[in-house]
Amino acid sequence: MRYQVDNVLAAQAELGECPVWSVREQALYFVDILAPALHRFDPRNGQHKVMPVAEHIGCFGLKEDGGFVAALRSGVCMLDSEGQIISRVAPNPGDAARSRFNDGRVDRFGRFWCGSLWEPQDRNGGTLCRLDENLLLTVQADDVKISNGLAFSPDSRWMYHSDTPNGVLYRYPMDEQGEIGPREVLRRFVQEQGGVPDGAAVDSEGFYWAAMFDGARVIRLNPANGEIVDEIPLPVRWPTMVAFGGEDLKTLYITSSREGRSAQELAEYPQSGDVFAVRVEVAGIAEPLFRSQ
Repeated sequence: MRYQVDNVLAAQAELGECPVWSVREQALYFVDILAPALHRFDPRNGQHKVMPVAEHIGCFGLKEDGGFVAALRSGVCMLDSEGQIISRVAPNPGDAARSRFNDGRVDRFGRFWCGSLWEPQDRNGGTLCRLDENLLLTVQADDVKISNGLAFSPDSRWMYHSDTPNGVLYRYPMDEQGEIGPREVLRRFVQEQGGVPDGAAVDSEGFYWAAMFDGARVIRLNPANGEIVDEIPLPVRWPTMVAFGGEDLKTLYITSSREGRSAQELAEYPQSGDVFAVRVEVAGIAEPLFRSQ
């Protein structure tokens, strides 16, 4: 089908990421990792609120009791409703000078998952961590350069996880305790043939929607075999992540990046860093809330 892509917020974010729809507030939250801030956007009235954060913020989740759980460069923290640090829960298990947190989300059992990237990019130094309700942070997976694309199947039996520069999407079997089994390759991508997988979300039919960084598109994948079954062309070359929102969860929100782009590239793609919205036929799944003891 033909999709109508609307620029709903001219955020001009340096590195817009981690859009999360709050069902409770009917509003979209997202971050700018490199100009560290939490953003709140209300599509009903266009109100946009920017809440500066003390350090690079890679990803976050909404908390059951209000505020946020967030993965900052130094480690996982609890933030209040204004993005201010309330408490520091766990340090970055890697070398915070060369590794920062990136993509992540809350699973359907209320646990927070957050992945990191290895900034020198000379080896697969990224990890994927899980924060349980007892606030214990443990490394669950590694051997990636940039941890990305984290999402869970509707029945929570599968976890999806991508490595952007290596152009690969994995899946892992997962049990109710959040323990994952050996990973398997679901699909490999070649950057020159339409981009590499960045942030993602799963719809209510279990299909995986991925922002294709450097590919100017979002794709929908069959979870059984990794086949591309649909795509949405975008007016920006570097989309970063997607989230389902709106009252019926049929609005796909898309963040984007302008990090490190030349003046010529930005002249060609002037909307880089903005937030887009597209109406889709299949609804998403409400984003779970983080629960702690």
